[in-house]
Amino acid sequence: MYNRQVTETKGRLFLIPAPLSDSDPNLVIPEGARLAARRLRRFIVEDLRTARRYLSKLKLDVPVAELEFSLLNEHTDKASVSALLRPALEGHDIGLLSDAGLPCIADPGEELVLEAHRCGVKVVPLTGPSSIFLALAASGLSGERFSFEGYLPVKRDELTKVLKRLEQASRRDGQCKIFIETPYRGAAMFDALLSTCAPETLLCIACNLTGEDEFVATRRIGEWKRSDAADTHKKPCIFIIQA
Repeated sequence: MYNRQVTETKGRLFLIPAPLSDSDPNLVIPEGARLAARRLRRFIVEDLRTARRYLSKLKLDVPVAELEFSLLNEHTDKASVSALLRPALEGHDIGLLSDAGLPCIADPGEELVLEAHRCGVKVVPLTGPSSIFLALAASGLSGERFSFEGYLPVKRDELTKVLKRLEQASRRDGQCKIFIETPYRGAAMFDALLSTCAPETLLCIACNLTGEDEFVATRRIGEWKRSDAADTHKKPCIFIIQA
């Protein structure tokens, strides 16, 4: 039952945005989100070191060492997710903090948020940067018809099949297809796109968004082949194709 009544005696689950790059949080995180994070004393985080470094930059009223942290990442047992909400059920607000960008968007956390709804804990999403939507906005491609495909297969033969399928679907449905890659596989993805997609297919590459070396460019596959390769090495990248 997902519509259980939210009671005032329970705490709230705040979805806290984080910078996409090593930028100053004051430049990329809205003031309201920073103020909400400063008031919290309990956090559920993807990585302890990254979370502590970010919260230190927010200049909290208490030392970071006095905060309470729980881990939620790809190694967390789903059966133990509900226990992370115990403080909220006891009346304490909690912050769910992503390593980068918005929690639960291509990021761990959806199981926790769903459990919050089951338990009647109010979920409060806060505004912040999303690499997916920043890339789409800057691409010049369809912002009305698009789908996010997450991470694609690593093995080259499987990746080729998926790219061909996505390109065909984009051509058929008039959608652009958005996907993401780890900083260490950006170059391999770029090479696979050039080898697989048709010369007229549009490709946007958006790297290290909001960072000092931010790069966003949209060209046809044939044009990418004739130009200098995009510098995707060890950078978080968003790829968007539109056939």
